[in-house]
Amino acid sequence: MTTSTVSTPFSAQTTAMEVVRDIDLTGRRAVVTGGASGIGVETARALAAAGADVTLAVRNMEAGQRAATDITGTTGNEHVLVAPLDLADLESVAAFLRTWDGPLHILINNAGIMASPEMRTEQGWEMQFATNHLGHFALATGLYRSLAAAEGARIVSVSSSAHLRSPVVFEDIHFQQRPYDPWAAYGQSKTANVLFAVDATRRWANDGILTNALMPGAIRTNLQRYVSDEDLARLRAESGGGASPSWKNTEQGAATSVLVATSPLLNGVGGRYFEDCQEAGPNQPGTRTGYAPYARDPQAAERLWEVSEAHLRG
Repeated sequence: MTTSTVSTPFSAQTTAMEVVRDIDLTGRRAVVTGGASGIGVETARALAAAGADVTLAVRNMEAGQRAATDITGTTGNEHVLVAPLDLADLESVAAFLRTWDGPLHILINNAGIMASPEMRTEQGWEMQFATNHLGHFALATGLYRSLAAAEGARIVSVSSSAHLRSPVVFEDIHFQQRPYDPWAAYGQSKTANVLFAVDATRRWANDGILTNALMPGAIRTNLQRYVSDEDLARLRAESGGGASPSWKNTEQGAATSVLVATSPLLNGVGGRYFEDCQEAGPNQPGTRTGYAPYARDPQAAERLWEVSEAHLRG
């Protein structure tokens, strides 16, 4: 695999459509979780514009159908499908997997929830970890044969700078001993997204499957339905970040996902962390950029994989 740092001609202001301007995805198949809203729609739109067959994997089928119709209308690509998927429900994930046949070239693990009140799945799992990580883990591992069959598949793991708030607390992932904190829960789930990219690449690179993680940027979408402006201001003050983030629109917010999914500049690249369409380095204290060392720790990544498999076995 490539070891040099990836540099691109793109920036925080680049849109997803600009990333795929010279890319042809004809004959490629892509799945975008959470493709009915926010950056998921714009990620799917750019892939469709480049010629990919795109499946929107969504909880709300009605919203998914509206998004698919809109994407077809703006791109002219009629190969935009909608399939039901609730990442917090392993039966729903299994049902999706049963319907998938043939190779899969691009899997974009985009869906998620942020800083929700304490909620649990029927197994008693904390909802953010279950949705943001375990559901995507079950989906990706279930699609392994299809990804391998693509002979050059990419998995995109959408993380967040919030991963800087917490490592994966293996001793109490589901807040059974410690008091529930919505941001700590979100943070550890986003750390898990980066760790997944690290160990998936270690395990699957020889099968032609490469996985990278990314921070899309600060974008106002329904992901923040549990988060007030006051919450965001308080969190910025706590992190020492001071100034407000530069907000992106959804087209800009989708750009890094689309870059990681499609750019030839990332050929042979896996297990990395990207933001603003560039590979990011380690976080510097007092900033909200870059990755926390614990998020790319190969031992933690391997441990998380084993723990995740144990969750799925029940």
